Amino acid sequence: MRVQRLPQKSGNGVLADDVDLSLIEPLIQKYKGKKGNLIPLLQGVQSVYGYIPRAAFERLADETGLTLSDMYGVATFYAQFRLSPVGKHIIKVCHGTACHVQGADAISLALKEALKVNDGETTPDKLFTLETVACLGCCSLAPVMMIDEETYGKLTGSSAVKIVKEIKIKETQQKG
Repeated sequence: MRVQRLPQKSGNGVLADDVDLSLIEPLIQKYKGKKGNLIPLLQGVQSVYGYIPRAAFERLADETGLTLSDMYGVATFYAQFRLSPVGKHIIKVCHGTACHVQGADAISLALKEALKVNDGETTPDKLFTLETVACLGCCSLAPVMMIDEETYGKLTGSSAVKIVKEIKIKETQQKG
């Protein structure tokens, strides 16, 4: 007996992979039949959606002849690829040696409590995704976090939370 996977629904009841696949048609046409197209295709899909939806993997397999197993193998091997939607702002907390020694655990814990998410999760409002990373290369500023392309150093748990709250306030003001 074959077990059928139920479609996953997001918090608003919409199918999780309900994406407009026509957006990746130019990308498919550009790389179709070209040698070494796997990573550029995955990067392109992610740049369109912010992650690589299952429906896009299936479309790539149908259109390019790449296998799902090869694509998933590459997408799960490289940290740059995401298989689920992420927040508008990605918070990366460094846990490299220098940051770990200087208290990175306290920063992660404070952010988890303030945002009410665990490592790798996205806040329900889709504003923040929290990630632990091995090293951001800013050891002299330890402990460090990066939000989008901005680096913040010499942090404490409370200063990290304050930065995130300020971003949230700015986002709220921009909406209103």
